[in-house]
Amino acid sequence: VQLQASGGGLVQAGGSLRLSCAASGITFSLYGIAWFRQAPGKEREFVAASSWSGGITYNVDSVKGRFTISRDDPKKTVYLQMNSLKPEDTAVYYCAADHYGVGSSRIGEYESWGQGTLVTVSS
Repeated sequence: VQLQASGGGLVQAGGSLRLSCAASGITFSLYGIAWFRQAPGKEREFVAASSWSGGITYNVDSVKGRFTISRDDPKKTVYLQMNSLKPEDTAVYYCAADHYGVGSSRIGEYESWGQGTLVTVSS
């Protein structure tokens, strides 16, 4: 399983970015895919997930209403559209895959991880 996260960068507060997670080596439609993030000096945090069956979960406290996760199974890609970005969204964003994943927020549920893409939001 290979996951390639991309789309990070530097953006001003209030701006938008779209992250992509491209997968290879798996039957993509059978995998739940999640986004996590890790800010400097903090633990890795769940952001959002798309289950293999189409369900979606979010970290409500942090991102609900601002971030949207979506998937394109033929392209084997999951997207994270991030709007109204805040400086506290600054982190390395990782995508992760879980076979028959139901969209769990638990790090230990995910078998494979991408390398991460850095998002920096300036105030």
